[in-house]
Amino acid sequence: MHKDQLPVRRRSVLHWAAALGGAAVVGGLFATEPGGAPGRPAPRPAPVPEPEPVAPAAGPQAAAGPRQPASSYRLQPMTAHAPRVRRARPPVRTRPILELPGAGRTIVLTFDDGPDPRYTPGVLATLREFRVPAMFFVCGEMAQYHPDLLREMADDGHVIGNHTWSHPLVPGLTRPAIRRELSRTCEVVDRAVGTGPLWYRAPYGAWNRHSFEIGAELGMEPLAWTVDTLDWTEPGTGTIVRRVMDGAAPGAVVLSHDAGGNRSQSVAALRRYLPRLLDAGYRVTVPHR
Repeated sequence: MHKDQLPVRRRSVLHWAAALGGAAVVGGLFATEPGGAPGRPAPRPAPVPEPEPVAPAAGPQAAAGPRQPASSYRLQPMTAHAPRVRRARPPVRTRPILELPGAGRTIVLTFDDGPDPRYTPGVLATLREFRVPAMFFVCGEMAQYHPDLLREMADDGHVIGNHTWSHPLVPGLTRPAIRRELSRTCEVVDRAVGTGPLWYRAPYGAWNRHSFEIGAELGMEPLAWTVDTLDWTEPGTGTIVRRVMDGAAPGAVVLSHDAGGNRSQSVAALRRYLPRLLDAGYRVTVPHR
């Protein structure tokens, strides 16, 4: 993919998208955290012998023998082995949801453009260590080759969103092309984890009427962001951390990336700002529908 190699056009499009202005207020969208003490690293007990780890199954139904119990650090699965439920079609919006207010001192972490086997596992490992969920807006052209990472996201309780198939500039596409971009990615996610995405995000934050209509037809809500780390420019780990902490606020949605270029700074920054957010009293959560 070459989406992060066009900084000039990207900045201009982002400025255009920001002109949409305002936040759509959506109530009751935050998921309840699992029991225990969410958002903190699990205490380290005395070493106890553990059985040999079992390799992930090749597919949702490929387990051989009895299913292994979930490890104590894992979040409750949100999609794995869940029955299919027909959900009501969401409304056709005229602007994306920018923030998710009304749930106290919460913050949402989102990662775009993946999954990428070079960087996504590092993001997942840090989230697992601190026992917090996040949202991954995946591109179908990447996801088709890494269903194992999609299943790992779902098993860890993360929300998988749709970021189109090939990361195009949506307003430049025909209506049928927009539908193909979104529906193909929905199908890849559905095959991997047993359910399609309920959220989507337009590349570059460039939405149009057709994308809102087609997203709703496919059962998805549009989610934008309030904090842009601009990590795709590779500004340095410290700069990414500072942008997250400066933008943190109740209901904020943070945009980072786990693919689309060298994302080693993004992975390193997460390990620094996540514990700081928790120490500042934020509860890292994800929306639900």
